[in-house]
Amino acid sequence: MSFSSDTKAELCRDPIQKKCCALAEAYGILLYCNMFTPDEIRIVTSSAKLAERLPKLFRKAFGCGFDAAPAAETGGKQALSITDRESIHRIFAAYGYEARDILAHHINLGVLEENCCKASFLRGAFLAGGSITNPAKSYHLELVTDHYSVSRETFSVLLELGFSPKDATRGGNYILYFKQSEAIEDLLTLIGAPVSAMDIMSAKVEKDMRNAVNRRVNCDSANADKIVSAAQEQLDTIRRIERTEGLDGLPDKLREAALLRIANPEASLSELASLAMPPVTKSCISHRLRKLTELDG
Repeated sequence: MSFSSDTKAELCRDPIQKKCCALAEAYGILLYCNMFTPDEIRIVTSSAKLAERLPKLFRKAFGCGFDAAPAAETGGKQALSITDRESIHRIFAAYGYEARDILAHHINLGVLEENCCKASFLRGAFLAGGSITNPAKSYHLELVTDHYSVSRETFSVLLELGFSPKDATRGGNYILYFKQSEAIEDLLTLIGAPVSAMDIMSAKVEKDMRNAVNRRVNCDSANADKIVSAAQEQLDTIRRIERTEGLDGLPDKLREAALLRIANPEASLSELASLAMPPVTKSCISHRLRKLTELDG
């Protein structure tokens, strides 16, 4: 299963309790589903859990069921539909509509007066028209509907709840989306998917740790390259002095530094300093090697 499917399955475990919230959730589903017209209501979903939840939700919200529903354990996409005129009229009336008077769908905000109902509406919208990417890859949650006014009014509902979505159009559909992990976590928690929200937090922590390790490895590698490069330059200098003037004529401390570098070509300055007799500081050994470079110049 995908992360999006897992999230929808979690949302479907949320109990259906208050009728006002059942109406609000069903409202979100209807406005983001495949067909919501005076002639037919059709909801197509690949979520088996949503297909199980819908009959209970509609009985709670409207006191009616579906005329056509998939058999239990049906795989793939499942379609649930209502064509009975009386049932459709009852559903439209629940939201203050006369079915035959509908020209374009709008959200009757009077149905969403309480914050719990707003959250239920957004849960329904996500169940019917939402998706979310695997947080191990990227952060992206979106709500898609083909009703322009519904998308704009959902935008307003989200703003009232403290969210700031982005909007876009794609193939005649209207999209609200989030790319900030914190906003996605907060929205999922609000609509009833705290486990999925925690999964996003965990994925983010894992990514941050992996990035920190990579930065450290890259930094250590760069430092190691610098040490090797500097040591090679020092060796080249010492070899030139050895060929031209010899090392025996050097002052004792410089000769010791030269011999230490020849014997330990990959050692850091700190390691060379500890090998001196007696041990000296890193800055001291650095000064001696720098003096050798000046002699070569």
